[in-house]
Amino acid sequence: MYNKFDINVTSEIGELEGVILHKPGREIENMTPQNAERALYSDILNLSVAESEHNEFYEALQKVTNTFEVKDLLTDILKNDRVKFNLIEKICNYECRKGLTDELMKLGPQELTRQLFEGVVMKKSSLTNFLSKEKYSLRPLHNFFFMRDASISVRDEVLIGKMANHVRERESIIMETIFDYHPSLQAKTFSPSDSFNVPLKDITIEGGDVLIAREDTLVIGIGARTTPQGIDFLIEHYKKQGEPFNIVVQDLPLEPESFIHLDMVFTFLNIHECMVYGPVILKPNRLETVAIRIENGKVEISSKDNLLIALKDLGFDLKPIFCGGQASEWTQEREQWHSGANFLSVGPGKILGYSRNIHTLDELSNNGYEIIKAKDLIADKLDITKINKYCISVDGTELARGGGGCRCMTMPIRRKAVDWSS
Repeated sequence: MYNKFDINVTSEIGELEGVILHKPGREIENMTPQNAERALYSDILNLSVAESEHNEFYEALQKVTNTFEVKDLLTDILKNDRVKFNLIEKICNYECRKGLTDELMKLGPQELTRQLFEGVVMKKSSLTNFLSKEKYSLRPLHNFFFMRDASISVRDEVLIGKMANHVRERESIIMETIFDYHPSLQAKTFSPSDSFNVPLKDITIEGGDVLIAREDTLVIGIGARTTPQGIDFLIEHYKKQGEPFNIVVQDLPLEPESFIHLDMVFTFLNIHECMVYGPVILKPNRLETVAIRIENGKVEISSKDNLLIALKDLGFDLKPIFCGGQASEWTQEREQWHSGANFLSVGPGKILGYSRNIHTLDELSNNGYEIIKAKDLIADKLDITKINKYCISVDGTELARGGGGCRCMTMPIRRKAVDWSS
């Protein structure tokens, strides 16, 4: 059992003190070419390679912060029969599988966790099931190792994501239950599912689109996974808080799929640095940037020329570092496709990203970042505490094919405050 771990995230770059991850497992293998698109993949991953790469990522993070495995957290709370029943009932009701409740209640905590992740195999005990082309009564959670989307720590609360695709909603249900009931991580959760005056079917919001710029400022993308109604939900939430609050909204292209979330084209790296995919973030085009100010129960909305200008108006003087470098838009496009803009910060100027994006790493090196191989960090070949700015490069050739990077694979739960005057 873990010690009490208070939730507190007030930036993207504060020193990371705790993070939840999920090591990809057999749910990755429970996919075929026929169901890959339904599972939100464009290809099938090699589990052994993905496991090896994720293990390196996991072990590198363990060198710099506290890590929590979501399977362990879920298994912990399933030892409580009331929590177990409520979770099973909620999942079965949502996925229209009420007849599974008794069967799942008979499973022990560890086995139930495994089946909720890897899929509950359909028993061919009725004609309907026998004739069904489905293998699973509850489908595998192929995407859950992208931990960022289902729950988002914002200050001392956890926003539960309203997923754009039905196949991922169980992830949100699981994360909400963990934060509601785990004795070590209990936190106040809030969700569009609670109550709101916009039809729930119109609201979607996923963590890859939500960046915590500062205690009083969120940057949110709208596109394939997050809707304007999802941001309206947050506006209503922060109107009730009584403190001035800012939301900067960046419109995203609906395709290609590499633009799925804002953090695929923009991430914070340091107090005065950010990673950008230039063609989306900086070039004048049809994509809107909108600034929202919430104060004294009133909401002011205005258009801005681009995201960096909107942030500068709020006191963020950010130098853009370019995904793929600056020499070629072709190179930028290639590396953005494989999560070249998706970096996880573990402290100001201390980040993790994929080693395959060599032009992006060169651009970081040109801006004073020391490039460190994750293998060297894990093997204790260097003292990372003596390095001012660094990027830990993680093998991610197979993981990137799943459609996400280092930020996507993490759910931070606590960061130290940032000294914005430095």
